[in-house]
Amino acid sequence: MSYVAAVCGKGQEVNKVKEQLLQSNPVLEAFGNAKTVRNDNSSRFGKYMDIEFDFKGDPLGGVISNYLLEKSRVVKQPRGERNFHVFYQLLSGASDDTLKKLKLERDFSKYNYLSLDSAAVNGLDDAANFRTVRNAMQIVGFMEDEMQSVLELVAAVLKLGNIEFKPESRCNGTDESRVKDKNDLKEMCELLGIEQSVLERAFSYRTVEAKMEKVSTTLNVSQAYYARDALAKNLYSRLFSWLVTRINESIKAQAKTRHKVMGVLDIYGFEIFEDNSFEQFIINYCNEKLQQIFIELTLREEQEEYVREGIEWTNIEYFNNAVICDLIENNQNGILAMLDEECLRPGTVTDETFLDKLNTVCAEHQHFESRLSKNSKFLTDHSLPHNCFRIQHYAGKVLYRVEGFMDKNNDLLYRDLSQAMYKANHSLIKQLFPEGNPAKVNLKRPPTAGFQFRASVGTFSFLMMLQTFPADSSSCGGIQSPRQKSLPHFHRLFWSVIKRVPGLMETEGERAGYAFRQTYEPCLERYKMLCKRTWPHWRGPAREGVEVLMTDLQVPPEEFSYGRSKIFIRNPRTLFFLEERRKQCLEDLATLIQKIYRGWKCRTHFLLLKQSQITVSAWYRRYAQQKKYKRIKSATTLVQSYTRGWQARKLLRELKYQKRCKEAVTTISAYWHGTQARRELRQLKQEARNKHAVSVIWAGWQGTKARRELRRLKEEARRRHAVAVIWAYWQGLQVRREYRKFFRANAGKKIYDFVIQRIVSRTRAPSLHVPIDRSWPSRPHLFLDDAHTELRRIFHLWRVSYPTQPVYEEKLEASEIFKDKKALYPSSVSQPFKGDYLEITKNPKYQKLNNVVEEKVGKLMLCKSRSCQNQLH
Repeated sequence: MSYVAAVCGKGQEVNKVKEQLLQSNPVLEAFGNAKTVRNDNSSRFGKYMDIEFDFKGDPLGGVISNYLLEKSRVVKQPRGERNFHVFYQLLSGASDDTLKKLKLERDFSKYNYLSLDSAAVNGLDDAANFRTVRNAMQIVGFMEDEMQSVLELVAAVLKLGNIEFKPESRCNGTDESRVKDKNDLKEMCELLGIEQSVLERAFSYRTVEAKMEKVSTTLNVSQAYYARDALAKNLYSRLFSWLVTRINESIKAQAKTRHKVMGVLDIYGFEIFEDNSFEQFIINYCNEKLQQIFIELTLREEQEEYVREGIEWTNIEYFNNAVICDLIENNQNGILAMLDEECLRPGTVTDETFLDKLNTVCAEHQHFESRLSKNSKFLTDHSLPHNCFRIQHYAGKVLYRVEGFMDKNNDLLYRDLSQAMYKANHSLIKQLFPEGNPAKVNLKRPPTAGFQFRASVGTFSFLMMLQTFPADSSSCGGIQSPRQKSLPHFHRLFWSVIKRVPGLMETEGERAGYAFRQTYEPCLERYKMLCKRTWPHWRGPAREGVEVLMTDLQVPPEEFSYGRSKIFIRNPRTLFFLEERRKQCLEDLATLIQKIYRGWKCRTHFLLLKQSQITVSAWYRRYAQQKKYKRIKSATTLVQSYTRGWQARKLLRELKYQKRCKEAVTTISAYWHGTQARRELRQLKQEARNKHAVSVIWAGWQGTKARRELRRLKEEARRRHAVAVIWAYWQGLQVRREYRKFFRANAGKKIYDFVIQRIVSRTRAPSLHVPIDRSWPSRPHLFLDDAHTELRRIFHLWRVSYPTQPVYEEKLEASEIFKDKKALYPSSVSQPFKGDYLEITKNPKYQKLNNVVEEKVGKLMLCKSRSCQNQLH
């Protein structure tokens, strides 16, 4: 993966895809790798990755397929080995706040699922690896809540291992189990969002459904521990599968069309330990299938191709391990089939009954051995215990202990636990346990672990045969850079595979086999440059061209053979010779191309310089002609300007002379017209003076007549006014005489005051009761200025001599006496005096007399205004 990332192209999108593909590996290693006795970072699952490339060789994405995680390691590890890395990384590298949220402690000894003898590994920094895994998950595309959910499930697995049970007896004599300390159970339920009572009941009871009936039975202590471990294994295994699916969603190619794909296989190797159990059995079975694929697609297919192509070939005998694969996977008498049959058989089923069945069915098989089998019946093999059996694999004999085979193959999770998990409020639990949905109850027994692994191996073998080793090729292709061109279909792994397979005659295979084969058309296309007769184009059949090529190169006939559609080369040295000649020819061709290119480049440069020189010369000649033209044009313009100047000055002199003549005539004419105008003006002025004198005399006469008329009118107005006053007084006298009998003794005085008040109010005169008030109404007309001033003086003198003078003096005296002592006077008077007590204004006769007086006064004022206007005229 690192090599692919290093040789691919660059770019923002490409770097993002490469980084996601690379960072998916630390995540899967943390959850799927563990320390074993032989490897500190051993893969405990199978992985096959398809990497998709575009036409440029840049990665577009990938898809990961995982095969059978070793989930039994979650609950039990062999001596000297550890659980999966993520448990130790979480406890070592997580912050105190994170551990507090997950209800965990850093001490490994607090958790039963973690082995203590090999918890610390030299060269492994679990804290730093935890930070690397967190960063890798962010790069791949995990959200923060998703990472938190994953850590919560890991913590729940650790808490699950600390749950212990105690036996109890019921009244009917049956045994049942109860949780000893409910603190770990409570913390686990809080992490997963499950009701404690629901999960506690699922650990104590098991419900079996058959058609329309339900039977609930209690679980003893051993069954409760089995249920706990089954839940832990399934929870972790399904979490791992969810991680693979989530990574595939992030790294899958976005393009709809399928491009070039490269497959990368990471599978567990062959394992032979001191104590080999069910896990080593299925791992070695997988390696047997891989070996069978190699045999099918290398040795057998290789020899069959020689026969198809008509190559003389001596058949080589080799060991075919199909018999071992049949021993394990045969549907009727295979070990896996019998193991499944024992798991499904009713009655008492143990690991010993399974071994007895193997001894009965496989006793005659040449690659199976046990203490009771035919192969060891007459042998004293003390290395073969009674509870073990031995299989002779292609890589050697392996001793398997049957203890735990049944339980590990069953891998049965009770339906009560699935339904309890489905009731959780956690965001991931419902996705991991869909069978717990009560609406979708499936009464079928889940497949066993052996059946699942056999199906996975079958699918994997098909993919390997279909993608990694196509049908038209008989070799194993090595991984190569998408940008790097190597020898086409050169089978570099062929002889190394043959040497590793037991039972092959290596020297004969090396001498007889062909290391390289290729169809005639590509071979001729690649090496035709080595012969002048085939270069650059060969017009005949491709095989004849290859024959001409090999003859011209003088290759020994024993080094190659002609097939029906391919040429076969025996020794890689011959191929290296062809490649070296081709490389030298390519260098010569490159030199020729460089020579031609350099000549073309120099000619092009010369033509460019020549064209540039022509262009520069043309521009310079144009510039010189333009400059010469401008110089001639300037000289011509100068001569023209001098000529036009002389003509203009000559014309100017003539125009000036004509102008002076016209000005002289104009001046004489102006003087003559001025003299005539002054004479006429004097005459007009004399006439105007005569007319003005007449007007002045006439105006004086008219003024005299007007003044005489004005004096007459004034005299007449004075007479009319006197008559009106006398008439008014006479009328008043008559009224007083006539109405004297209606009034009191002092009524005359009141009428007098009333009349004076009315006159004063109509003329807006100053108040009679305020002698210090010097105001006076304005005159109505300008000609009454003298009369206005005289009336003002007379009024003020009369007001001073008014009969109320003693009253004013008394008021002044009182004011001095009561100064600043009458502040409450206004508030003591309830209502001021308004109006008159006699109600004279309502008397009809008084109203008639008042109207007559107003008419007389109005007529008098009208006469005065007319007399004033006449005086002005």
